[in-house]
Amino acid sequence: MGHSRKLVVAGLAVAALTLSACGSGSTDAPKVAAKPSLEAGTTMAKISAAGKMKVGTKFDQPGFGLKGLDGKLTGFDVEVAKIIGGAMGIDAANIEWVESPSKLREELIEKGNVDLVAATYTINDKRKKRITFAGPYYVAGQQLMVKTDNTKIKGPADLKANPDQKVCSVTGSTPAEQVKPYLANPGQLVLFDVYDKCANALRTGQVQVVTTDNVILLGFVSKSDKKFKLVGEQFTKEPYGIGIKKGDVKFCEFINKTLKDNSAAYLKAWADTAGKVEGAAPAALPPAAPCV
Repeated sequence: MGHSRKLVVAGLAVAALTLSACGSGSTDAPKVAAKPSLEAGTTMAKISAAGKMKVGTKFDQPGFGLKGLDGKLTGFDVEVAKIIGGAMGIDAANIEWVESPSKLREELIEKGNVDLVAATYTINDKRKKRITFAGPYYVAGQQLMVKTDNTKIKGPADLKANPDQKVCSVTGSTPAEQVKPYLANPGQLVLFDVYDKCANALRTGQVQVVTTDNVILLGFVSKSDKKFKLVGEQFTKEPYGIGIKKGDVKFCEFINKTLKDNSAAYLKAWADTAGKVEGAAPAALPPAAPCV
């Protein structure tokens, strides 16, 4: 098992552990600033004055953003958003969570339906044309998930030679685009709006492969009762960022500083969510990119 493979298995076993943990109360609440000092007129000051914040996240991704049967959310993205909100004086109870499927994230930000999006949101140039990213706050990598008895697919290089193996991903996602060069034809790719549907399609035999970031896939593997497995090495790097309105440099810089200044809360957020899986690699906050 190569180094990257070990990181994949360690890092995304992450995803499954939060299945039973519930929502806002799944970890100790991040520190909430009593009287935050925020520059007048900034997004931070406006959110703080309103006393509430709208956060876009995923509802179907164990370990990062998963909505439980009781309606509460749990996951690393959820906890990271709480850290950011706390720095503006926003308690977790005053965060409104908005489901943000991959294809809708930019639109939700542009229309002002959310203040920020924390949703396994890969930073890339195409998206940066429409929004600004703070971060990255985590780096994942794309991989493949198949049924345990699948012997045809051992990595992305096998997809072209097996055009009968349907590959599932999510509309508007980076993995859906990055897997295309490995396919025999466009019809080999099946797209849904959420990854839960891909996992169900794999379970029922409608597709034979699911591809997205390793941390997300490990969550599905861990709750599959040994019916799913990951194959091959990770073949991309996926830096996750916090999406905000285009050009809001001050908010971007505030988010980056908040995460850097709250390293203990960041590490605890990981340990209490994705990092609970045995052998999970510890998280490390990557250096922030310049805000533009």
